[in-house]
Amino acid sequence: MTSSDSYSGKTILVVNTGSLKKKYILKKLRKLGLTIIILNKEKNWAASYTDHWILADTNDHGRSLEAVESFLASRPTIKIDGVITFWEDDVLLTSKITDKLGLIGIPFKIAKKARNKFLFREFCRENKIKTPQFALLKSYKDLEHVSEKFNFPLVIKPVHGSSSAFVVKVENKDDLANTYNYVKKNISSAAESALSDGLEILVEEYIDGEEVDVNIILQNGKIKFASIVDNYKTEEPFFVETQWAIPSSLPNKDQQALLEMAEMALEKLGVQNGCIHFEAKVTKDGPVPIEANLRMGGDETYSFTKEAWDMDLIEGVVKIALGIYIKKIKNPEIPRRYLISHDFIPEFSGILAKLDIDENVKKNEHLEELHIFKKIGDPILVPPEGYEYLGWVSVSGNNPLDAEDNLKNVLRSIKYEVVKFDPASSMGKTSRPNRFSLAAMNKDLLKGAAKIEKIKRVSPNEERKLHIGVACNIYQDDQMAVESDLTTIGKDIEKHLKERGYKITFFDFNNLPKAFNELAKSNVDLVFNVCERINNSSLLEPHAASILDTLQIPYTGSNPFTLSLCIDKIRVKKLLTYHNIPTPKWDYAYSLEDKIDENLKYPLIVKPANSDNSIGITNDSVVTNQKELERQIKKVTEELNQPALIEEYIDGDEYDVSIMGSEEDDLRVLPLSRSVFDKMPEGYWHIYPFDAKWTDNPAYKSGVGIIVQRPPKNISKNLESLITEIALDTYNILDCHDYGRVEIRVDKNNNPYVLELNPNPSIGINDCVPASAEFIGLNYGDFLEEIIRMTIRRYKNRPPYYHLQKSII
Repeated sequence: MTSSDSYSGKTILVVNTGSLKKKYILKKLRKLGLTIIILNKEKNWAASYTDHWILADTNDHGRSLEAVESFLASRPTIKIDGVITFWEDDVLLTSKITDKLGLIGIPFKIAKKARNKFLFREFCRENKIKTPQFALLKSYKDLEHVSEKFNFPLVIKPVHGSSSAFVVKVENKDDLANTYNYVKKNISSAAESALSDGLEILVEEYIDGEEVDVNIILQNGKIKFASIVDNYKTEEPFFVETQWAIPSSLPNKDQQALLEMAEMALEKLGVQNGCIHFEAKVTKDGPVPIEANLRMGGDETYSFTKEAWDMDLIEGVVKIALGIYIKKIKNPEIPRRYLISHDFIPEFSGILAKLDIDENVKKNEHLEELHIFKKIGDPILVPPEGYEYLGWVSVSGNNPLDAEDNLKNVLRSIKYEVVKFDPASSMGKTSRPNRFSLAAMNKDLLKGAAKIEKIKRVSPNEERKLHIGVACNIYQDDQMAVESDLTTIGKDIEKHLKERGYKITFFDFNNLPKAFNELAKSNVDLVFNVCERINNSSLLEPHAASILDTLQIPYTGSNPFTLSLCIDKIRVKKLLTYHNIPTPKWDYAYSLEDKIDENLKYPLIVKPANSDNSIGITNDSVVTNQKELERQIKKVTEELNQPALIEEYIDGDEYDVSIMGSEEDDLRVLPLSRSVFDKMPEGYWHIYPFDAKWTDNPAYKSGVGIIVQRPPKNISKNLESLITEIALDTYNILDCHDYGRVEIRVDKNNNPYVLELNPNPSIGINDCVPASAEFIGLNYGDFLEEIIRMTIRRYKNRPPYYHLQKSII
């Protein structure tokens, strides 16, 4: 067509980049030498092709128009010469912008009529263009009228949809109700972005005939180029198109009738300029329009037209927008190539488990294009769950039959396998009353299962490409020390993982509804679960892991069963006692009326049985007589409203045993951390109360009152081994995952006693577990990545919800 010199100094506004699949369009626009301005919600993959961005949500037409005006007002030297879009969602916005700027395009009042399938059907009927009987479905009451007045089969479709999304054939009255119910419940702009213009539903009588696409370049009301593409192997009832061929094999008289019908329809609509993707059917009574899309067709449309007829539709779109005259192009008798394409669409929704593409296929002289959009482990949602596909391929030949044979040869070199989602239950195995039952649920199950499948299959060299979520608690800077520490952990993780190339997203569980919704919609691959509170309560900490389980999002750390068990110190004591793990002699009370074991020897320590971070533990928690014991039990049970755990006080050193791993062969005990209390001031018991962790009380200052040795000094190998073995037994009995910390006290004779296990201990940069990891050569970033690797390994080696199955057993 025209050389790039013709576009020198011209500026084009592109409305919406679309997905990465549209990259070839921007590459072509850049090659033409245009100055490119993109109106888009955000900057994205198109940055290298873009001279200027106008950032606005294109679904909000008012703000988008304001953003364009503001951009031009702030840059008086820039003049927009044309406005184009290749994205169905933005046909109407593009018309509004061309109207506003007085540029060449399709006026909004005309675009609205074509874009709205109901208005288009009304237009066809008013202008005596063949059209089926049709109606809007506004409620279930309309179904009875349709059943009586319309002839089956019928087709239900969205008024503003595209790509056959939610277009369903209906064979009878019963099917009508089920189909309407399915479309009504599932239709949304999230499922199909083109539906952002509205969610109305249309029903019409089924048109029986051969389906085709007519691609037209229209300038000043005259067709300058037209090409017909055959659509065949359309799978009903969902109208899933699987193959296309160019040039059309229809008889010349049918092709001529199609072109005349399309030209008449566009003329009566008032469309003067544009690249039109016109869909129609050829019936025994002549051609019938389906819809007129006022933009270039997607996928193979551009390459088909270019390779068969040497017509560049992208350049045609630009010429129309800029007002550059296009000479009428008449297709030759014989095309440059005969082409056929095939979409890879599995029979059912599932997870891509296998994809084998013979490398030699790329050397096949007849292969034109091969595009694969999915990776192993990705979900593929086909009707009724979704409207996706694996990718597509196109091949050429010397004639239609040759092209078909060449396609068959290429398809033999591309093998894939999609497996149905089959969780550890009867879900998906029972028969359904109709094909739409539980479609939305199955869709969510598949998407979640795919996240787990992706983690199972990720290789070491792909780990830093993962999108990591951080489930945490974020507080303002003026909060107490505990809250400040919780905030810092999330920021520490974000900083060090970002430095290593990971994409990070926070999920603040202080706002649970927001966190849940964001998680459900997110594309995170794995979540670092460092959430310690929900509704400001540490008792609900296990539910963060439960939420991640229900959303099928892989996460670090222990499962909800272990987390809830370890919060309940009384149950832990019972379990340790059952397994003969040494622990201080103990008893518990729910009120002052409960009798305490008289064999317990003073001093005793009284703790809240369901709290963490030493909350509720003070220097007064250690008691030496019955009166003090009753005082502390009353304080815990009545003031703190918790059960009280009473233990014999062990006056000796305390050891923190940090452990990493989940499997028998990857468990590692990190160098021990030892707390020595010998220099504590008189009157202070040798414990870690709340003040020691969260206040500036000098009595507990590290190195003064409490000496922390990491690793311990002058400890015998026998004692070190004994502490290690007891800690490992505790870790395994309580089924801790990935990392944890066991607290052990030794008495004056170096007899060890387990105090508790913290299954998801604090892992801020200065905390005990990462600090211990430094002694084996893991800096903080290495430590975090090691947790990620162990989490991945755990998901690879164990089935989903392993922890629940194990706890039930």
